Amino acid sequence: MRILITVPWSERLGGAEAMLQTILDGAGESGHEIELVFTEEGPWPDELIEAGMRVEVIRAGRVRELHRWLATVIRLAVIFRRRRPGVILNWAAKTQVYGSPAAKLVGMSDKVVWWQHAIVTRTWLEYIAHLLPARAIACYSAAAARAQDRVRPRRRTVVIPAGAKPVTEAPKDRPLTTPAGVPVVGIVGRLQPWKGQDRLLQAQAILHERGQRMHLVIVGGDSYGLSPEYAASLPGLIARLGLNEAVTMTGEVPDAGPFIQQMDVLVNASDPEPFGIVLLEGMASGIPVVAVNSGGPADIVAHEESGMLARSGAPDALADALEPLLDSPAMRHTLGAAGRERFMHEYTDVAMRERFFKSLEDIVHANGEWDASSRRE
Repeated sequence: MRILITVPWSERLGGAEAMLQTILDGAGESGHEIELVFTEEGPWPDELIEAGMRVEVIRAGRVRELHRWLATVIRLAVIFRRRRPGVILNWAAKTQVYGSPAAKLVGMSDKVVWWQHAIVTRTWLEYIAHLLPARAIACYSAAAARAQDRVRPRRRTVVIPAGAKPVTEAPKDRPLTTPAGVPVVGIVGRLQPWKGQDRLLQAQAILHERGQRMHLVIVGGDSYGLSPEYAASLPGLIARLGLNEAVTMTGEVPDAGPFIQQMDVLVNASDPEPFGIVLLEGMASGIPVVAVNSGGPADIVAHEESGMLARSGAPDALADALEPLLDSPAMRHTLGAAGRERFMHEYTDVAMRERFFKSLEDIVHANGEWDASSRRE
């Protein structure tokens, strides 16, 4: 089966890009042919072309610019007609807004699937994306699927949990220099308000008042320039909380893996979190994880068995979830080992690719109208 994927990002800076790259890394073993169309130039499409993949780039511009939108739709329609894919997978709401009308122009609306990477919030872009024809919508978690079922018009929702590569060896370098004997707690992700770096800093201050020592490592930068004011505010917050000597900010890094493997605890403070691929990266390394008990993490983490779930994303709730792990190296070891076992059983890159291709095959071969409540869990 030929799968054509439309992609709005030209750099790999987030979880959605990481998941797609993981799919592409093993695509040759799937028996399917994957082709890609990017809507902007950049290093990622260049890397894939160099690796021998069939890639085209369309400089789409802003969706709000009607003439640019129309030109992009027409160019995509030409590509669809020429390539005749079995599935058109629009990798985000932005490319759904281009790809679905293009498929309609060439009579391929029944081949369209689009990926909802967030828990739906009905932004104007998502609103338009949902109105456009699609045979199914894919998402990462049961929470995202439940939110999707409340949206009209209803589409079949397919849940495809993400995956990551197992960690088989220690990193060659150790990029962090941290105080000896102090637990290292890390958070990895774009610097955006919903990611919760500020709330985790406040949780650290609460723990400090309780007499708990920890060194916080914030890995990530203002990817795509989405929240420059928030990113710029964090150093000031660190100073106001009196944490200058207890926090390291790495900025944007090409690979978070070596940083994660130096952590004693990995926190995902996002609230809500659609999935939490970074949790898998921690579990793959045997690092105990803490996340908010909402969205995707509730699917991944069994509380006090394979990680810790905070009752909310509030600073005091994050502090309460972290404190037992700071108190007990034995608990860190036990939850880290259990998390890795769960990861190896359910969330490897191989397992994710099997789910991905099987789900697309199911979509292609399904007959008639689908019950909107049916989904592959």
